[in-house]
Amino acid sequence: MADLSLKNIVKTFSSLEVIHGVDLEVKDGEFVVFVGPSGCGKSTLLRMIAGLEDISGGEMRIGGRLVNDVEAAERGIAMVFQSYALYPHMTVEENLSFGLRMNGNPKEDTQRRVSKVADILQIGELMKRRPKQLSGGQRQRVAIGRAIVREPQIFLFDEPLSNLDAELRVQMRVEISRLHKQLGTTMIYVTHDQTEAMTLADRIVVLRAGNVEQVGAPLELYDDPANQFVAGFVGSPKMNFLEAKVEESVPGKASIRLLSDPSVLISLPLQAELAVKMPVTLGIRPEHFVPSDAGATDITLSIDVTEHLGNTSYLYARTAGGETLIVERPEARHDGNLEKVKVGIPAAKTFLFDGAGKRLR
Repeated sequence: MADLSLKNIVKTFSSLEVIHGVDLEVKDGEFVVFVGPSGCGKSTLLRMIAGLEDISGGEMRIGGRLVNDVEAAERGIAMVFQSYALYPHMTVEENLSFGLRMNGNPKEDTQRRVSKVADILQIGELMKRRPKQLSGGQRQRVAIGRAIVREPQIFLFDEPLSNLDAELRVQMRVEISRLHKQLGTTMIYVTHDQTEAMTLADRIVVLRAGNVEQVGAPLELYDDPANQFVAGFVGSPKMNFLEAKVEESVPGKASIRLLSDPSVLISLPLQAELAVKMPVTLGIRPEHFVPSDAGATDITLSIDVTEHLGNTSYLYARTAGGETLIVERPEARHDGNLEKVKVGIPAAKTFLFDGAGKRLR
């Protein structure tokens, strides 16, 4: 096992800089997830850690050793890709042992490692099968097993569940989480799915356009996002954003009026003093709306669609001015025939952002 240190890591392709000075410390045994939209640089950063992409600038250390110019095979890492990349003509057992056999590892030790992996991943009955005889989930287990058998210092996962259906994704998330607890090895996992990030990670690294927007524990990012991008990316369904302006501001409090429904005036606790009429964005999560009689600021919404999901319903609605938002309502079975609904916006659960998306506190 080993820790990982990135200091001012830069990646350029010709004259185009795609990773802009990333600083990150990953502790020994930690499970860190890189998350962000397509093209944000998360897979490029992972490939630089793996040694599959050159580092254009900065320092990278694994277990305290500088590895900028160290070949991938010498870094003590193992990588699981989005595609299973199993050898179709080999059995599961041969796929697992192939890398060790090619490196001249002693036969007895190779057998010990393969047997151990088969027990960990519960694939003992699959050892004589070939990849075409396996389901998608079984193939992914074998791909993960091929990484485990190398006994690396760090595991790297590049969107390993993207090819699986929804049920298998949930099952494999549990398997990977269990595997991390069992092995205790440092793991870095790349995904665009924030649900995977929230359920797997000790810490999440949110990336956008080659920059780190925020690093923190899943609930830390959910409860205290640094900016509007992180607030909108973490949480499902995503946070609602409503355009507003500052009506009044004094130290410790600000009054915010919604542009799409000027009848709604919300008083928020705020340390910063803002300019009157300053444009701002109000954020509130679907699950944080409260009933209209709960003492919060009420807003009347027109309902477009209602989704019933058993013990929870989602109302897809519009403000008086046409801004769309989602409201979560526990067991709201009666809302299916409603055209309008009044809900409360609790000040303590709202977030405020300036025109550049920076969090106002």
